[in-house]
Amino acid sequence: MAPAPFAFPEKEVKSMSEQKISAVMPALALRGLTIFPNMLMHFDVGREASIKALDEAMTNSQPIFLVAQRDLMVENPQQNDLYTIGTVSTVRQILRMPGDNVRVMVEGVARGRLEALTQTTPYLQAQVGEIEAGEPVKTSARTEALIRQTYDLFESYTELAPRMTPDVLLSVMASDDPGYIADYIAQNIVMRGEDKQVILEELRPVRRLEKLQQMLRREVEILELEQSMQNKVREGLSRSQRDFVLREQLKVIRQELGEDPDGDSEIEEYRQKIAHAKLPAEVEEKLIKELGRLEKQPFGSAEATVMRNYLDVCLELPWNKKTKERVDVAAARKVLDGDHFGLEKVKERILEFLAVKQLAPDLKGQVLCLVGPPGVGKTSIAMSVARATNRKLARISLGGVHDEAEIRGHRKTYVGAMPGRIISAIKQAGSNNPLLLLDEIDKLASDVHGDPSSALLEVLDGEQNSTFRDNFLELPFDLSDVLFITTANTTDTIPRPLLDRMEVIELTSYTDEEKLQIAKRHLLPKELKRHGLKKAQLRITDDAIREIISGYTRESGVRVLERQLAAVCRKAAMRVVTDDVKSVSVTGDNLESLLGVRRYQPEKRPTQALVGVVNGLAWTQVGGELLEVEANVVPGSGKIELTGNLGDVMKESAHAALTYIRSRAARLGVEPDFYKTKDIHVHFPEGAVPKDGPSAGIAITVAMVSALTGTPVRQDVAMTGEITLRGRALAIGGLKEKTMAALRNGIRTVLIPADNVKDLEEIDQTVRSALHFVPIEEADQALAEALCQECAGGEATPAALLAEPRRTDNDVRIKQ
Repeated sequence: MAPAPFAFPEKEVKSMSEQKISAVMPALALRGLTIFPNMLMHFDVGREASIKALDEAMTNSQPIFLVAQRDLMVENPQQNDLYTIGTVSTVRQILRMPGDNVRVMVEGVARGRLEALTQTTPYLQAQVGEIEAGEPVKTSARTEALIRQTYDLFESYTELAPRMTPDVLLSVMASDDPGYIADYIAQNIVMRGEDKQVILEELRPVRRLEKLQQMLRREVEILELEQSMQNKVREGLSRSQRDFVLREQLKVIRQELGEDPDGDSEIEEYRQKIAHAKLPAEVEEKLIKELGRLEKQPFGSAEATVMRNYLDVCLELPWNKKTKERVDVAAARKVLDGDHFGLEKVKERILEFLAVKQLAPDLKGQVLCLVGPPGVGKTSIAMSVARATNRKLARISLGGVHDEAEIRGHRKTYVGAMPGRIISAIKQAGSNNPLLLLDEIDKLASDVHGDPSSALLEVLDGEQNSTFRDNFLELPFDLSDVLFITTANTTDTIPRPLLDRMEVIELTSYTDEEKLQIAKRHLLPKELKRHGLKKAQLRITDDAIREIISGYTRESGVRVLERQLAAVCRKAAMRVVTDDVKSVSVTGDNLESLLGVRRYQPEKRPTQALVGVVNGLAWTQVGGELLEVEANVVPGSGKIELTGNLGDVMKESAHAALTYIRSRAARLGVEPDFYKTKDIHVHFPEGAVPKDGPSAGIAITVAMVSALTGTPVRQDVAMTGEITLRGRALAIGGLKEKTMAALRNGIRTVLIPADNVKDLEEIDQTVRSALHFVPIEEADQALAEALCQECAGGEATPAALLAEPRRTDNDVRIKQ
């Protein structure tokens, strides 16, 4: 049933000058909507109080008062939150929507005045006063002109506005009531809620139409301006750039409003950064040019993103930022001694560098290369140098790098391009004079993408690196103030041109005594702190640490030693926590209960002289090793068999030793035709371990001579040295590690090439005092020292034959 027409009830006359008539009805607060009289409108309602008000009006066939909120964010409005003038309406239809919302159709009936809210729960109920209709508008020329102007403006609006149908214009032109025309147009055009409320609150029809005409004229101007801007944008866009239409529209809008277009603030920010960065002239000129190109690019284009990234990288680089270098030699020595035990040669060279720097601050181009086995402190010494010199530290790991672009960077035209590792490290350090640590430089690789070691030539060359050009920057960057320190395990795999640019400082293996001191001074306090133990809670004797070094580690450095000390700390922590023990004492006797069975048992070497068995010495990456050489002779046809997983160089050493023995067979007491009637088998135990190098030549020679003559070899003697065809003993490397291995295995006499006597200064004093070194120039001297001179039967032995030097055509002069 349709609701009855609404009429305000008559009330008493409260004064002789004014009669106020009002009615009580449900009220609905609108957010962002304004309903005008004589208009139909549907909208969604979601608030519970609003839905109940609609239900009340629909159920009781009552009118409902629709009034707009002043603040859209208020959820439960009170009277002060609502406008005074609203619209008394009838509910035509309510449609339940999915969820808790409803869609309602209402028809405005008349304007009403909010006098009071009689209730706010469960729904709003209002005392609504009647607004008296004025006298009918008299048609005049002015009114007619106003209506016609409004028609023309509205027609222009409908032509410019999207989604505006011609039927709306026809409905307006069918009426000559200025009040109705104003209400109708205000209801159907896009306007701010505040403007529509102004129209609703204006009770004088002609004045209402005048206000609407002003608003309509403004809307037409905005639409014309918007259309003009769209045309401008479309003219400047290519087909591939149509995705940026919306961004360009926003830019043009801000230009027309006199505001900075989108991106101008960013351009200005870049301009300010360039002006205050104190850049080199060439760099500043390049960045200003790049900024000009960015300014002409669409805001969100891919090219603009590349330019921003380029500008950001260039502006973040420390072109003129330096840290104040500390060249105090005494302070640097204190830092180095505090961080590292031993390494005197390395420390001395670094202090020399600082001393020269103090006298000649402009000295550049020095590159140090720390070479040594893993775990001896190459990386940590570089960190200490950075701390001692007050330089920022940046580390670059070069292990496995195989692309030249990793060093020089990619050109910025490539997708995802970034500067190379050198420039990135400088940027990370924030200073143009950091200490740049190039770690594992011996593990560079090369492939079809180029050779990164070639790219490093420019970086490490003091004559060239002042104008180093990264492919991404395309600008020269001065690397001459950078202190480069590189690390490597060996120089064999470093290309010669690159090695030539570096000063090599070798870090040799630590002696057992050095490892003991390092453990006590550095490793143990560090592990106690890491595991939350106090010094009084864990006591480790020196004998226990020595036992860990000899029985649980086999390395040149101290990394495994550190892990074993950490294991001891974990066991101690467990006992302190679970067994309520106040202190744990670790000695050599109870060490196995903490770390388990000893991993490396002492080698059981024979104590008596043996035929064909010689103690050689070898160098490995984890230190020195005792290398046993066995030789045996059997009847045959003169073949020589070499086993033990040997490399080509070691095999060649064996053949050289055999030729030497053949040339001196008579002198050595060997059958002249042994190479025809005897087969010789030389074996190196632990065949699963690859072995190579020339330094076993002397040991192979002594083993062959012992086997061919049946003369035993002393087992308290070890030897090393390369042999030539004429029996000369040539110098070898790794003497420090080899002598340490000899001492560890109970050897007391070590035969070394005479050319290596100068290297004895490199050996720790404790090792030198415990070993007897015999320098040899020729293999005959090694035979005299190693072969046992007490032989049964009184027959001449090689050792006896060599007691007095003789000379033949093939002899080499022997020095006793």
